Amino acid sequence: MAIEEVKESREAKDKTLPVQFCQDDFSVPQLPLPHLLPLFPPPRRMVHAMQFAGALTFLGAILSFGPILSAQTAPALSHDLSGVWMQYPDGNVPGVPGMNAVDNRTRPPLTPWGKEKFDAAKPLVGPRAVPGVENNPELRCEPDGPPKLLNLPNPFEIVQIPGRVLMFFELGHIWRTVWTDGRPLPKDPDPTYLGYSVGKWEGDTFVVDTIGFNDKLWDDSFGNPRSDATHLTERYRRLNHDTLELQIIIDDPKAYTKIWVNPPKLHKLEPTWEIAEWFCVTEEENAYSDVIRKPAGGISTAPK
Repeated sequence: MAIEEVKESREAKDKTLPVQFCQDDFSVPQLPLPHLLPLFPPPRRMVHAMQFAGALTFLGAILSFGPILSAQTAPALSHDLSGVWMQYPDGNVPGVPGMNAVDNRTRPPLTPWGKEKFDAAKPLVGPRAVPGVENNPELRCEPDGPPKLLNLPNPFEIVQIPGRVLMFFELGHIWRTVWTDGRPLPKDPDPTYLGYSVGKWEGDTFVVDTIGFNDKLWDDSFGNPRSDATHLTERYRRLNHDTLELQIIIDDPKAYTKIWVNPPKLHKLEPTWEIAEWFCVTEEENAYSDVIRKPAGGISTAPK
């Protein structure tokens, strides 16, 4: 009887083994424990295979966490805007930079003051251009300023130093200062071509606010006016090593009935470029007018 009781006890215990789990499973499902096998020393080849499989498992775990670790330790590019930048050729004319950082298609309605200024403008380009009668301020060698300066298809360079960001433009060899030392915008700045600019970081976006413009320039090449009430906002964001995004927002209640919000414009890093010398020379502009512009509009420039 004792032998039969021991046998029944062992059989009952064996039936419970397939549904037993490890006690320290840490809420992770475990496979059922197999029936116990006789303990024999495993062959050396099997030991090496088990060690190799374990090494592969460990390596796979490291690789799976690699992107997370690299994202935590890799240096961020977002606050580094330095370099020479050029508009991507994504304009209305294939292969030509579109001059659409200030997009005429998103312009809000004009105020009476704005419409008067717009009607008086005779642009060099666009559907309202009439050869020989243009009055773009550039033809008088007046210096360009934002936002039009940022809209033209010419390279510019950004240099970051403590307390300020410097921007150098090839067109007209113009440079501007964006103060980043925490100072506020002045309450009553003297009107200038470039205005007064301060900048700060909002996450990965460098935000530039500018006021203090004069009303001698246009917002773009199509004659949309810029008044002395303009508050210009520029939002720069480096998307990756080679791409800079710029969005221009124009708040000018004197010229427009609503805030002019433009879609972001992409710029490409040009690491081998240098900003060339490009000055406006009055004699050269006059010669261009006499030889090209005026004759194109049927205006004679022959000596009388």
